Amino acid sequence: MGGNLREEDRLIDKLQKIEALFARPGTEGERIAAGNALQRIRARLKQLELSEPATEHRFSLPDAWSRALLIALLRRYDLQPYRYRGQRRTTVMAKVTRRFVEETLWPEFLQLNATLRGYLDEVTQRVITEAIWSDAADAEERAAPPGSDRGAAASVPDMRSMD
Repeated sequence: MGGNLREEDRLIDKLQKIEALFARPGTEGERIAAGNALQRIRARLKQLELSEPATEHRFSLPDAWSRALLIALLRRYDLQPYRYRGQRRTTVMAKVTRRFVEETLWPEFLQLNATLRGYLDEVTQRVITEAIWSDAADAEERAAPPGSDRGAAASVPDMRSMD
């Protein structure tokens, strides 16, 4: 249990360093004292909003983990995430300047998401091998039998539609 806590502490530290990178520190002292990263990013957003109007952006995310991360990141920067009735749960809307999305929000999200996905993948594999079965290798790939329709075996519900 103690090992997992240390892993989470390292993950949190890594995520904070990614945020500091996108805060665009101006001096070496600011790079070292990354504690003001959030304020610098919010200030940059306000500056961009003075020169460019905020427009509506639609983000289509592959899974609930990514969606939760983007919503948290938007709220962190005082942006209001929403979706319209009838849109998929993996869709997130926000009014924000294009430059902020392109230069800060999306690149930061991609790095944070990759870091979190790597961590979640490691934890998932570890739990599966410890609790379910030690061989967590991918399923072998086989050639389809001649004349058969791939995937013609009995089907099960599509897990992607369950969120």
